[in-house]
Formats: sequence, structure tokens, C-alpha cells
Amino acid sequence: MRLQAASPVPLEPRIRLAISSYSYWHFRDPKVSIHEVIERAAALGAEGVDILHRQMDLPEKEPLTPRHLAYLADLKRHAFRHGIALVCLSIHQDFVDPDAAVRDRQVAHTLKCVEIASALGIPCVRINSGRWNTIGSFDDLMKARGEEPVLPGFTEDQGFQWCIECLQQCLLRAAAAGVTLAVENHWGLTRTVEGMLRIASAIDSPYFGLLMDTGNFLENPYDRLRRIAPRTVMVQAKDYPGGGEWYTLDLDYRRIAQILRENGFQGWVSLEMEGKEPAETAVPKSFKKLRKAFAP
Repeated sequence: MRLQAASPVPLEPRIRLAISSYSYWHFRDPKVSIHEVIERAAALGAEGVDILHRQMDLPEKEPLTPRHLAYLADLKRHAFRHGIALVCLSIHQDFVDPDAAVRDRQVAHTLKCVEIASALGIPCVRINSGRWNTIGSFDDLMKARGEEPVLPGFTEDQGFQWCIECLQQCLLRAAAAGVTLAVENHWGLTRTVEGMLRIASAIDSPYFGLLMDTGNFLENPYDRLRRIAPRTVMVQAKDYPGGGEWYTLDLDYRRIAQILRENGFQGWVSLEMEGKEPAETAVPKSFKKLRKAFAP
């Protein structure tokens, strides 16, 4: 009797949950260390941590020294000992500036962050497109719902050209390090789906993708998230216990999970708790919500 091989059972794309260090520090003192975030994430049963670069004990505008590299090595060891994967490095840079020297400095900063990610074994760096900065403060930008006028004397097309050129300068080094650059819908040129896709269509590299921030499309979020889902390589999931720092969205994470699965996403979803409730109570509550929504 000849036995027939069983047909393989198709597996549902696996989505893994991380916690962003930003969930514990909203740019106000006291700064919570990345070591402590790793410990808290492990205690909650998270599999990964998404590191906010500005939260690290590193100078932002200086080259890495042996002391800085020792800090990174200890951070990597600490994550390993707590069973935590370091999955993304979220950085701040801005490629939208008419001054080529300024853009060169932003490229250099990005490349330094690629070096940091590589030293930590982090496979993804969160990238901003940049913005015109015609609205000075971020608080005022949020009051304007992320919309700001183009710098007088320049055009939107020039902004996209600068951003795409800078990204292309960074990609060769990123690819050599095995680090993917993921552009987030984080105001500026990527405030809209059209802006996100315009950049994505101009760059042909397996080390480039989009980062979906679930809370940064303020109107009709689900249709817009669906449109960027095919190019999404990393997700940051906003939640707002106690009301948001700048605004509050009531997001249906079961619906978002379905959008991601329909597009074959299998990778990391990182909680970004952006509520006013203290992190000690808010992060466990928000993480429980995500775990329930993304359960197979």
C-alpha cells in the first residue's frame, strides 16, 4: 500500500508583539533607561523592544567612542539575558532642507544610527521623511493636524527629491549591515498615503520598506492603512490610556490585524503607548489589548 504525503497545512502569517521604549518616556524627565524598558517588557511577556534613539544614553551629535560601544554591548547582553529581541531603532532625522550641507549632516546621522542598529543586532531603523518646519513647535503642528505650508521659494517636488536622494545615499551602507530602512507616516512628506507611496515607488531595494504608525492618519485611518499595508515591514501601534498627549483615536485593532494579515504581513507590531495615564498602569493595559487583538 502506497502512502500519500499529507498536504502541508498553510500557516497564518505570524505577528509578534514588541513594546516601544517611547511608551515609558514621552520626552519629559525623568528619562526611563532602555535597560529598564527591557526588564519591564520581559515582565509583561513581550517578545521584543523597539528603541527610541533619543532615549538612549548616547550623545546625538558625536561619533561613537569605545565607551559608547561598550554601552551598546551591555544593552545587547541585557536584552539577551531577558529573552528580548531588539527589533527596531526609531530615529529622528529630517531630509527636507534646501541646504545641501544640512542634508549631508542628516545622512551622516542616519548612517551613525545604522551603525548603532548593526552593533545591537537590530534589523530595522525607523526613518522620517522630514518636513518643511514652517511651523516651529510640534505642539503647534499637532494643532494644525500635521499640515504645514511649503517653505517659500521651494516646491513639494523638491522636498521629495531631497528625501529620496538622501535615502538612496543611506541604503548602500544599510544593506551592507543587513538593516532595513523603514519610512514612517510621521508628518511632513509622509503625512499622506500619496506621499508614502511616492517615496516607496522611487526606491528599489529589498532593504527599504514602510513603517505603519496606526495613529498618524487622523482621518479615515483604516482605508489609508490598507493602502500602505502591502509595503509595510514594521508596525507601531498607538494607544491612548487617559487621553492622548496631543489627540486621541479610538482604533479597532482587530480590524487593523485583519488588514495586516490580508496583506501577508508577518513581523513585528510594537506598542506605542501615547496616553497621559502613568506608564506603570497604562502599558500593561495597552499591551493586553494588542495581545488580544492580534491573537491567532
